[in-house]
Amino acid sequence: MKVETLLPLGKVDPGLRQPTSSIDIASVYDDAKIVEGLGYDSLMVEETKVDPYVAMALAAQATSRLQIGTAVAIAFARSPTVSAMAAWNLQRLSKGRFTLGLGTQVKGHIERRFGFKWSAPGPWMREYIQAVRAVWNSWQNSEPLDFDGLHYRLNLIVPLFDPGPIEHPNIPIHVAAVNEYMCQVAGEVADGVRPHPVCSADYIEAVMLPALARGAALAKRNPAAFAVCIKPLIATAPDEQTLVEKIRDVRARISFYASTPAYRAAFAHHGLGELADELKLLSKAQRWEEMPQFITDDILERYAVVGLYDQIAGKLKARYGRLVSHAEFSIPLREPGDEERLREMLVTLRDDETTP
Repeated sequence: MKVETLLPLGKVDPGLRQPTSSIDIASVYDDAKIVEGLGYDSLMVEETKVDPYVAMALAAQATSRLQIGTAVAIAFARSPTVSAMAAWNLQRLSKGRFTLGLGTQVKGHIERRFGFKWSAPGPWMREYIQAVRAVWNSWQNSEPLDFDGLHYRLNLIVPLFDPGPIEHPNIPIHVAAVNEYMCQVAGEVADGVRPHPVCSADYIEAVMLPALARGAALAKRNPAAFAVCIKPLIATAPDEQTLVEKIRDVRARISFYASTPAYRAAFAHHGLGELADELKLLSKAQRWEEMPQFITDDILERYAVVGLYDQIAGKLKARYGRLVSHAEFSIPLREPGDEERLREMLVTLRDDETTP
């Protein structure tokens, strides 16, 4: 199914992180300045080993044009009021440049890392976003807070804890998603969806975008206004020898994702459900080193974009250009000429000519 209403890929975000390490909170301020100087549209940060709201506060202070946001912060580990306050402060600090990206995390982490009782994530996320917006509305319009849901009952606002209205109160909310129902929820109550890196272009087009459109129709909203933001799996390098190493890393990443039950739908869509089940068993047995060999070249090419530096931007554009509005992409700036090469890649990705 082809969805005609989405914008071509045009906005580019670097993402402040590395696959195997955490960002350095002490360098975020300087890094954000560099990112803005390179000409990026946005700077997004995920919640792994650093509080993304702290990182975005530093980025907001360091920049004046760059859009900033969480991609994503874990919703269910925080009260909606806590998330609302963090976003409100960052929107004020950045003068309207902040996007609140929210994700659910999986059951094991919510229960065993954060200590909360698990519930069906789709309905929970819908209510969570509605609660955040109710808090924002109360602050902006000096209205009583009265939100009554299955998970949250919010009805107390006192002057000491009310930050009051801000100049840019319409804060976009994006939802991380893999499964069809969460995409529908995003269409109902959010402003954008962030497909997991394991979501192939075909899966985005055939499953996620129609579900987003159904959710928008239920809420009588226009799906053309939604952002679709990807962080694709990419293997790229300046030469063939280094590319081989990058491909090896991406195979391991795909095998890990395939072993995760929450992502099985993205593999079953391509007839790889049994492979996902087999990899899940290997992961439970801690046989990580055996898993990448199951990712054939065909599977690699389906889930990752592979190419040398002079090919990769064009390949990304060809695969995702008619499906998404934002993409996260960067290369390391290590050698002379890397900065200029990256600038050229950004121009290619931002070019709004129709992709065939």
